[in-house]
Amino acid sequence: MNPAEESRGVNGYRPEQPIGLPPIFSWPLKPIRSIQWLLTEFLFPWGFVFIGLAAISWNYLTPNIGETGGLSIGFVGLIFLRNCCLLVVVAGGLHWWLYRKARQGSDYKFSKRWMSRTSPRFLWRNQVYDNVFWSLASGVSVWSAFEALTLWAWIKGVIPQAHWTGDFLYLTCSTVVFFFASSSHFYLIHRMLHWSPLYRSVHELHHRNVNTGPWTGISMHPVEHLMFFSMFFVWWLIPTHPTIIILTGFFKGLGPAVSHSGFCKIRMGRRSLAAGDWFHDLHHRHFEVNYGNVEAPFDWARGTWHDGSEVAKKEMVRRRIAQNSTGIDGHAE
Repeated sequence: MNPAEESRGVNGYRPEQPIGLPPIFSWPLKPIRSIQWLLTEFLFPWGFVFIGLAAISWNYLTPNIGETGGLSIGFVGLIFLRNCCLLVVVAGGLHWWLYRKARQGSDYKFSKRWMSRTSPRFLWRNQVYDNVFWSLASGVSVWSAFEALTLWAWIKGVIPQAHWTGDFLYLTCSTVVFFFASSSHFYLIHRMLHWSPLYRSVHELHHRNVNTGPWTGISMHPVEHLMFFSMFFVWWLIPTHPTIIILTGFFKGLGPAVSHSGFCKIRMGRRSLAAGDWFHDLHHRHFEVNYGNVEAPFDWARGTWHDGSEVAKKEMVRRRIAQNSTGIDGHAE
């Protein structure tokens, strides 16, 4: 039997084990298991890909600020072009492989449904066209503007600087901590966006995507993009290096294309590569659970953790009844 078939439920693929807390949060502490999880599960492969890509981008794909030292349109435009091309490669490549060519069919796909081409909820009644438009026209624009402004401020000495030659240990730790800090920032912003007035006027656009795909990742309202990419401004207070500034954009801008891919794994011959985030996919299905990520377990602390099991689903329903929820539809499948 195909491994993907073993855990395929009525609605699509389901990981065999419920989602648990990472070992770094276990007690008593498990240092060896925690390091193993950090290097082989959390950062591998996409974290290392984005770190490497950030280093390459700073050294070879980031323009000079010009002789005047000003924040020119050309400087911002070239960064926009670089980020746009990278998103097309990552999101477009995943979409081409998983959806256009359907190279692995529905193996490892969380939902048996495919992306909509006829829904009036989306621009041009097409979910993919809608997602591409909001991702490129608004998402990459805000991402690139914030990145360019922060890089310019670093280069000009407006914000605190750190350098790999003299601050190697600090910057190495900062790179690792960044991923957890970014996930914490995401939870706080995301929880705010579920405040009813903001949800109805802003976040609802992203939540039209109950069944997600690679282009769904940063398909958001422009106001949400301003909030989502505000992580850049942390570096206006904390010393950093341009590689981490660029990494911020890649993790926030390219990472969601992977996590929203709709497939738990990408099959590559006899091997598979980790892809979609089942924890976040459950949020798109049920709305009022899993506002953050497993590496920043605010949901566990706040009682909104859904581990994907039937027990968690029943608890979610019980909580809805207890709260007499009459608000926004949770879009549960």
